[in-house]
Amino acid sequence: MRVGIVGAGQLGRMLAQAGSRLGMQFNFLDPSHEACAAEFGKLICTTYGDAEGLFQLAEQSDFITFEFENVPPRAVERLAMQTPTQPGALALATARDRWAEKTLFQQLDIPVAEVRKVDSQEELAAVVAKLGLPLICKTRTLGYDGKGQKRLLQESDLANTFSELGEVPLIAERMVNFSQEVSIIAVRNHEGEVRCYPLAINEHRRGILHSSTPAPEHPLNSMAQSYIMATMDALHYVGVMAFEFFAVDDQLLANEIAPRVHNSGHWSIEGSECSQFENHLRALCDLPLGSTLSREPSCLLNLIGARPDYQALLAIPGVHLHDYGKQARPGRKIGHITLTASNSALLNERRHQVEELLVNDLGDL
Repeated sequence: MRVGIVGAGQLGRMLAQAGSRLGMQFNFLDPSHEACAAEFGKLICTTYGDAEGLFQLAEQSDFITFEFENVPPRAVERLAMQTPTQPGALALATARDRWAEKTLFQQLDIPVAEVRKVDSQEELAAVVAKLGLPLICKTRTLGYDGKGQKRLLQESDLANTFSELGEVPLIAERMVNFSQEVSIIAVRNHEGEVRCYPLAINEHRRGILHSSTPAPEHPLNSMAQSYIMATMDALHYVGVMAFEFFAVDDQLLANEIAPRVHNSGHWSIEGSECSQFENHLRALCDLPLGSTLSREPSCLLNLIGARPDYQALLAIPGVHLHDYGKQARPGRKIGHITLTASNSALLNERRHQVEELLVNDLGDL
C-alpha cells in the first residue's frame, strides 16, 4: 500500500514511522531538500501547487493525505481527481481560514468568543470601538505557533496593527478569561464511525505548545466529543482531526480545528493503544479503526529550539524520546518527549525531573 503525503515535516515523519509497521510505503511532496521525513520514503521536491509534482505524487500513491494546513485547497482538489485524498478540500479550506472556521462553529451552535472579520486598519478601529479591549488579532490564514497574531491590550496597541500583520485579512476576537486550554483528537472513517481520544489539558508558552496531558476523567470530555463529531460530520471528514478549546467554567469555547494529526496528540504514540498517526492512516486507507483507550497516565513535552542533555533525560524512567532530526533554532519544534508512568503521582514526579532538564529556546516570538 503506497501512501502519498503533501508535506514532509515531523508529522509526515511520524505518519511514516507508524505506517511502516503496517507494511506501507511513503511518497512525500515538499519544497525542502532537507525535509525531515524524506529519509522515510521518496521525496518529490517541489512547491505544493506544482501541477507536475502533484501528478507524480498521485501516480505513485494509492491514497493521499497532507500534514499541515498551508497546502492550497486547489492542490487537494487536483489530487483527489486522480487518487483518493483525505481529508477533503472542504475541510482544508475551512480549517485554514479562521473566519470560515468560526462561521462553521456558529452554524453548528458551538460557542465561540465574540469575533469579527477585519480587512483594514479602519475596520479594526471600528471593531475595537464596538467590542472594546482586550482583543486578539489573527491573520485569517497561514498563522501557527503564535505567528500572525497580535494582542491589543490598550489603545496604543491598535496603531499600525493591520500593516504589522501583513495587510492581509484578519479576525479580531475578544480575549477569553479561561481556566484551561484543552483539545480533543478524534478519528473518523469513510462510514462515519468516530473514535475519540480523551480531552487533553494544554499549556502554551508564548503561543507554542509546551505540554499536553490527556485527562480521561475531565468533566468536559463528553461536550468536546459532541462538538468534534458534529464538525467532522458537517465536513464529511475522513482521518484525524484536532479541536482546540478554551474551558470557561463548565463550558467550552471553540478556538480552532486542525485537519490533520496534531501536536497535542503526540502522547498517543506510547500512551494510547493505537496512536493518532496509525489511526489516521487506518481511516485514510479504509482499514478498521484502532482503540483510542489510554494505556497508562502520560503526557507530552515539546523540545523547542534546543536539545537537552539526552543522557540525563533518558536516565529518567518512562521517558520516550522523539528527535525529529531537524536543525535547532529558536522557536522551532525539534522533538518531543512522551512521558509515561503507572499512576498520576509518579507521572508528575517524573515530569518535574524532565522539566528541570529542558532548555527550550523560544527566541523573539
